[in-house]
Amino acid sequence: MSGACASLLPPPEARRVELVETLHGHTVADPYRWMESSSPELDVWIAAQNERTRAFLDEAPERERFLERLTAIWQFERAGVPVRKGSRLFFLHNPGSLDQSRLVTSALDGSDRRTLYDPSSVDPDGTTAIGTFSPSEDGQRVAFAIARAGSDWNTVRVLDATTGRLLDDELGWVKFTALSWAQDGSGFWYSRYPAPPEGDALSAPNKHHQVYFHRVGTHQADDTLVYARDDEPDWGFGAEPTRDGRYLVFFVSRGADRKNGLLLRDLARDDALVQPFVGLDFSASFDVISSDGDRFLIRTDAGAPGGRIVEIDVASPAPEQWRTVVPEQPEALEAATRVGDRLVCQYLRDAVSVIKVHGLDGSPLGDVALPALGSAEGFSGSPTYPEGYFLFTNFLTPGRILRFDPERGVTPLIEPSVPSFNPERFVVGREMAVSRDGTRVPLFVVHRRDLVLDGSAPAYLYGYGGFNISVTPWFSPGFAVWLEEGGVLAIPNLRGGGEFGEAWHQGGMKGRKQNVFDDFIASAELLIAKGYTRSDRLAIGGGSNGGLLVGAVMTQRPELAAAALPAVGVLDMLRFHKFTIGWAWTSEYGSPDEPDDFRHLLAYSPYHRIEAGKQYPATLVLTADHDDRVVPSHSFKFTARLQELQGGSAPILIRVDTRAGHGAGKSARKLAVEWADRLAFLALVLGRDDP
Repeated sequence: MSGACASLLPPPEARRVELVETLHGHTVADPYRWMESSSPELDVWIAAQNERTRAFLDEAPERERFLERLTAIWQFERAGVPVRKGSRLFFLHNPGSLDQSRLVTSALDGSDRRTLYDPSSVDPDGTTAIGTFSPSEDGQRVAFAIARAGSDWNTVRVLDATTGRLLDDELGWVKFTALSWAQDGSGFWYSRYPAPPEGDALSAPNKHHQVYFHRVGTHQADDTLVYARDDEPDWGFGAEPTRDGRYLVFFVSRGADRKNGLLLRDLARDDALVQPFVGLDFSASFDVISSDGDRFLIRTDAGAPGGRIVEIDVASPAPEQWRTVVPEQPEALEAATRVGDRLVCQYLRDAVSVIKVHGLDGSPLGDVALPALGSAEGFSGSPTYPEGYFLFTNFLTPGRILRFDPERGVTPLIEPSVPSFNPERFVVGREMAVSRDGTRVPLFVVHRRDLVLDGSAPAYLYGYGGFNISVTPWFSPGFAVWLEEGGVLAIPNLRGGGEFGEAWHQGGMKGRKQNVFDDFIASAELLIAKGYTRSDRLAIGGGSNGGLLVGAVMTQRPELAAAALPAVGVLDMLRFHKFTIGWAWTSEYGSPDEPDDFRHLLAYSPYHRIEAGKQYPATLVLTADHDDRVVPSHSFKFTARLQELQGGSAPILIRVDTRAGHGAGKSARKLAVEWADRLAFLALVLGRDDP
């Protein structure tokens, strides 16, 4: 352990209360529950913790060098996938020098680029970000959502795309929404929650999602409530009209599960009621690709865990009446988009993208040639136009925006380069770990070409494993600097994710969640066995559900790694459902209110798994004051208990960011500083100066 660790001051004292409950027959202590509520006492504790963490990290002589390099490497052009309306493209863009991306429009070839909205014009400190946006069908107006300080709460604004003038329309208490324009451009549908109690916006449970229609030029108070279900407070909604304007399609979700249902309203009739269409038993997922009158093309995993495309008629929506257009393939079907008269299907094969093109009748028309192995994301297309757009990235390549035309193939629209980063110095490999139950778990391993497999290199094992989310190759400036410094990066495809279809997801959810932790542990053991690293040179990290992963693994196998970085993690598995959108995760984790689920949750809940006297690894807990996705009390309570019961000398630190949230919308400046702190921490605790 370095000298900085030896000189570290004791952690600030946290008041401990004797709060013990009997839950489903189990005695459960919760001595730091007071940290779930804001108070001057908590503010003092947070400030003292941040001061202690800052003093420790500033002991790393390399930190300034890390920050300088991170600041430089973040200066690459970044763009979102364009949406075409008429002869214009609309997309988010950052030339590399800005804290936040701007909303821009350009000609189809990328020229004549104009800024429509720059968040820095209203927030110079760089903590306001644009989330979703939607141009009207004629491209004359754009509705867009902005989030402040990292919160999930959005404010929706509207601008005139011709003049760039911001209109007076302003919609509040919007969260988890699409913005879907009416065909005539008069207004749009959006989703919101009722206003939370005053002072509780960042912690109160979000229930009773509602769909409204906003007519441009009117006040939000005059918006029309289109659909809500008082009898189903946990249902979430989105709404989008069909291209011909015949139907309004409602996407209905229950919790965070990808399984959903569809409702329809006939827009040709003023008195039409919202009617069930498919999937209201929430047993499968249904994504509308396009429609032709009463016939809908839909991607679903009903009867096909890997996904297929079916045609469903409004008049006969029973499953036995569906017509399979594109059958299930060996690869997992992630998404499908209609581009002109083609179906562009995004598959995953061994966690990298494969794009296949089919005719509208399902006939195979070949694969799209991608630049390399990597991830093709966010395909944007329409039956109206012959071309589509998507983003391509991998571990060594920042996001490129590519145009796909069936006649000309793939051509670049925006090709960023990273300052002085040479991808040829590195190699991306694939390894296979074997989990406790014999399941083979693949992982990506990235490192410098000159790596010697003698166990001396530091390694960063990063994972997620949940919510059917596929972890595929992507470019991270922070990981790029880690690689430049000689570190190994390993990213496993854990059960709970969607890389291999719904069965892979279900293998890591609810009562099978321990499989995810076992997969991660097996991946760490493989890295050690093959000489990539040693336990005293290994760091484990992850965010959100991945923060839970890190917390669970470090408390189950504290000797496995020398460092742990749980970020914005779900760490109290007995109370996660009581705050903001946490109740929705019961579809993934199970409910603490159900005895069987409670037993599984208590067995691995990181906050409750900490034991007095055990030697836990050096830990840097990361959270933020405006995180209203995973409220920061998870991290506060976990840190306080870990500091109280730590039996070894490894430091337990917490870094609480300010005017930041769960991660989305965080400025490049904040990200560079955060990564400099991560790398400084690892340089100090992994046994030698370089990380």
